[in-house]
Amino acid sequence: MKKLFGLLLLIAALTTACSSEPPSVRVKNEGANKANVQVKQADGNTININDVNAGSTTSYREIVEGSILATAVIQSQSVSPSIPFNAAEDRNYTVVILNTNPPTLKVDSESK
Repeated sequence: MKKLFGLLLLIAALTTACSSEPPSVRVKNEGANKANVQVKQADGNTININDVNAGSTTSYREIVEGSILATAVIQSQSVSPSIPFNAAEDRNYTVVILNTNPPTLKVDSESK
């Protein structure tokens, strides 16, 4: 019985340690105007996160690992800032639209 319990515990530990989650991205708009953000992924697909109101943060969306380019189109602004970053599994990324003139972006990252 002890051997069976030990084996089950080992299997559970290995399963937990080996599991991984795809990266995720969200948008936080610290600017004064509504924004649309385009996230170009390493696989060539694009995710659009539209109508992000000033002062709001969207929910996370899964993305693929690899090279990412985020571009924001901000209402009433002629500049569309972009920022590249690399996405890795088991990470959450937040594209932050900063309240600067001209507007700029930064990317925050944290473990899932």
